[in-house]
Amino acid sequence: MKFTKEWLNDHLKTNKTEAQIIEKLNSIGLEVELVEPIKNELSDFVIAKIIKTEKHPNADRLKLCYVDIGQKELIKVVCGGPNAKDDLLTIYAPPGSIIPKNKMKLEVSKIRGETSYGMLCSESELNISNESEGIIELNQKYKSKIGKNYFDNNLDNVIELSITPNRPDCLGIRGIARDLSASGYGKLINNKNIEIKKNGKQTLKVKIEKNKNQACTIFGSCLIKNIKNKESPEWLKKRIHSLGLRPISAVVDITNYVMFDLNRPLHAYDADKIKKRNNY
Repeated sequence: MKFTKEWLNDHLKTNKTEAQIIEKLNSIGLEVELVEPIKNELSDFVIAKIIKTEKHPNADRLKLCYVDIGQKELIKVVCGGPNAKDDLLTIYAPPGSIIPKNKMKLEVSKIRGETSYGMLCSESELNISNESEGIIELNQKYKSKIGKNYFDNNLDNVIELSITPNRPDCLGIRGIARDLSASGYGKLINNKNIEIKKNGKQTLKVKIEKNKNQACTIFGSCLIKNIKNKESPEWLKKRIHSLGLRPISAVVDITNYVMFDLNRPLHAYDADKIKKRNNY
C-alpha cells in the first residue's frame, strides 16, 4: 500500500513530521517497507517558448523551431508537431534526457540535413496521457517560468506499507489515517456527505453468477449518463503518478483514486459494451 504525506493530510489533521509518522506506523503494526522519492523521470524537461518557426528546407512536414529555454541563446529544434508555431509555450527535452515512452536517449542529431538540439514533446511521449497529435501546449501562466522544470522536483516521498492479511482496512489511505488518529497522532477529518440527486431509476440490472470459489458476494452498480470522458486535472494525475500508475483518463483515474483513497474498489464499464439483457 503506497501513499504520500500530502495525501494523508486529506484525512488526518496532524502536526507530526513524515519521520514521526513513519516511526508511529511501525510501532502500531503497520510496517513501513520502503520510503523513496516519487519517481520522476521527467525532471530534465523544461518549460520553453517557441520564438520563431520556419519550414524545414528538406521536409514538407517538419519545421525548424527556434526555442527560448531561459538561456542567452535560442535552441534550434527540428519538430514534426503540426501545432508548432511562434509564441507557443511547450515542454523541451534537452540532449541527454530519456523519453519516458520509448526510453530513447536524446542526442544532438541531424534530421534531413538540419541539426536538432533536443526535441519538443507531446503528452504521449512524456507518459502524461495518450495524446500524441502535436506537441504540448501550455497556457500563459507558464510564461514567467521559461527555463524551469515543468515537473515539480520538490515532491513528497512515497511511503509503502506491508499490509498483513488481517488488516485489509488499511489498504486505503482513510484507514491508515484512522489508525494514526486512534494512536494520538492527529485528528481524523470528517468526510463531507454530499447527496447526489438522481433523475429517474437505476435501470441497469447486474446479476452475480454463483460458483464454488465465489469471492464477490455483493456488487453495487450505478448507471451514469451523458458524461464526457477527458484528461484528468493535474492534481489527480499527480496522485496517480505517486502510486506508480499511469494516468489514463478522468473516468479511469477517478476509480483508481477512490480505491486507494477510501479502500473502495471501483471499476467503470462502458454501458454500450455491456451485453444487454435489459434496456437502460
